[in-house]
Amino acid sequence: MPVSARTASTSTTTSTTTPTTPPPPSASPASVPAPVPTPAAAPAPTTAVPTTPPSMTPAGAPAAPAAPAGPYPRGRTRPPSTNAADARALTQVLFEQISGLEAGTPEHTRVRAALIEVNLPLVRYAAARFRSRNEPMEDVVQVGTIGLINAIDRFDPERGVQFPTFAMPTVVGEIKRYFRDNVRTVHVPRRLHELWVQVSGAIEDLTVLHGRSPTTVEIAERLKLSEDEVLACLEAGRAYHATSLEAAQEGDGAPGLLDRLGYEDPALSGVEHRDLVRHLLVQLPERERRILLLRYFGNLTQSQISAELGVSQMHVSRLLSRSFARLRSANQLEA
Repeated sequence: MPVSARTASTSTTTSTTTPTTPPPPSASPASVPAPVPTPAAAPAPTTAVPTTPPSMTPAGAPAAPAAPAGPYPRGRTRPPSTNAADARALTQVLFEQISGLEAGTPEHTRVRAALIEVNLPLVRYAAARFRSRNEPMEDVVQVGTIGLINAIDRFDPERGVQFPTFAMPTVVGEIKRYFRDNVRTVHVPRRLHELWVQVSGAIEDLTVLHGRSPTTVEIAERLKLSEDEVLACLEAGRAYHATSLEAAQEGDGAPGLLDRLGYEDPALSGVEHRDLVRHLLVQLPERERRILLLRYFGNLTQSQISAELGVSQMHVSRLLSRSFARLRSANQLEA
């Protein structure tokens, strides 16, 4: 009797503590004196553990899902990471929404911002074509985004044209205009600038084809141009920034271009004297001015001058002396 009573008491306690967990069918109540399980060790059989827990209310119950507030389908508040086909489909849906909205309203602004954000990969793709221009890619993307906004404002879905096809020329044109007007400090002719685009494309194609950098002759044959035109295009393509002649070379600290390329002009000291002589010569009569020019600029002797003018050598000497006296009296700089 004491053993039976203790067994019954144990069974009673077990059934009272865990009413939702029946003992296994194969074990009898008298032979399984299992320890009392805690309530936390018994999970609810109908509760699933989500990967991302939902927001909870103060009482511990999951909150009701919020209503869709953004312009995206299915209640999304930011564009999903989709491929190009999904981006085109989402762009079409957004254009259908924005076509029935009035410009300037909050809903129109939200849908327009969504269109910009969804099509930013298109801008990055167009900006990647200019990564060799030594310009920060963030600036190029910002300029391309301006072209994207202009394309969104002008796009008409009823024409049956895909938006990327319509927007790409506008984005690329805005970036090219930025490089042409704001980046180049040395402006090159428009023809060379257009040829540079063709030359750069040919360089990429020939590099892939031959596995090395192409020569000038190969580029010229590919584009049906002369070698001089190809060389001019290559120089124009690098003419984006002007380098100061006085700037020192980076890295080795070598002297600037001015110190290496410049030289002392031997005729520089005579510039002022030549300008003064030119001013004084115009004050002389024609014959005396000619005699001075033949004597000191033509390096003729007085005998040669007399033969040239048909006068005596003595008369040439007197005319020279009189011209010198007149020049000295007219020179106000003579101390």
